Amino acid sequence: MSSSNLTMWVSSKPSISEASSLSFRSSVGSIFQLPSSGNPPRANLVAPIQCNLRELRERIDSVKNTQKITEAMKLVAAAKVRRAQEAVVNGRPFSETLVEVLYNINEQLQTEDIDVPLTSVRPVKKVALVVVTGDRGLCGGFNNYLIKKAEARIAELKGLGLDYTVISVGKKGNSYFLRRPYIPVDKFLEGGSLPTAKEAQAIADDVFSLFVSEEVDKVELLYTKFVSLVKSDPVIHTLLPLSPKGEICDVNGNCVDAAEDEFFRLTTREGKLTVERDMVRTATVDFSPILQFEQDPVQILDALLPLYLNSQILRALQESLASELAARMSAMSNATDNASELTRTLSIVYNRRRQAKITGEILEIVAGANALA
Repeated sequence: MSSSNLTMWVSSKPSISEASSLSFRSSVGSIFQLPSSGNPPRANLVAPIQCNLRELRERIDSVKNTQKITEAMKLVAAAKVRRAQEAVVNGRPFSETLVEVLYNINEQLQTEDIDVPLTSVRPVKKVALVVVTGDRGLCGGFNNYLIKKAEARIAELKGLGLDYTVISVGKKGNSYFLRRPYIPVDKFLEGGSLPTAKEAQAIADDVFSLFVSEEVDKVELLYTKFVSLVKSDPVIHTLLPLSPKGEICDVNGNCVDAAEDEFFRLTTREGKLTVERDMVRTATVDFSPILQFEQDPVQILDALLPLYLNSQILRALQESLASELAARMSAMSNATDNASELTRTLSIVYNRRRQAKITGEILEIVAGANALA
């Protein structure tokens, strides 16, 4: 028999701290009891909360303050994701129409002996990967999913015996590749809070120089496509050379552009934040196959190719930002729910311990009254 057990047997009555501690441990054990299984029990699987009433009150207040912060971050992300989504949807008609014009011109140039570097398909020996990640955390697995996609693509290129280089965009991707010097990185770029044409132009200039100088034979863009507030898909599509079909497709030939988009309207219903969905179809201009251009198609192509690169990269940055904000909104919503659940559990523990303390004090008063009687 241990000394603690011996003390409890000898004592005539428990003290306040002992009575409250015993009641508190029993109540906590009933709350945090693990489900029984056939395996033998292991000691110290769940540690009980060993703190007094003041520390419990401070912890409950701390969790409530954290819940207020996560709730505020959720609302901020919800407001930003709406603007980012509008930028994505409003920019799609221009980019898709520009692509159709470029490929229409490209089809007319197929019969002519004209050398257009950005449309020439040559044997692939080296691939440039433009990896677009976020600048901040607290957005769940948003950055991890894209980095894993990039790692899988790098492993696939290695398996094919092809060389590669990486153009990292975003602080999270930069820090990841800086810690791995064995991955060749051509340039590290940082994005802003709101993607601009200037940032996209800096990426397009680097991609243009690599492809035209034949340092790389193919340029692939890795980013997170915005699907909905609860779903984002990391995708890869070929940026250069231009596809002869007039579509922006991934490395497997699947089109990554949706004809219809979902617009999300954040409203309140019965005091809670809700989301209403509206379907919006992207309108583009259909070109006739007998369309004639007044200027030389080569001159038009040379003028539109920089716009093409800039628009596609800007679009990828906008979609990545919208996906990041949606992921942050979802993560903060889950954090708020977890904080609410933790507050409820701690409040139960606090009330039971306070009740045990009051019961111990009443027992001492009754015992003292009986002793004086």
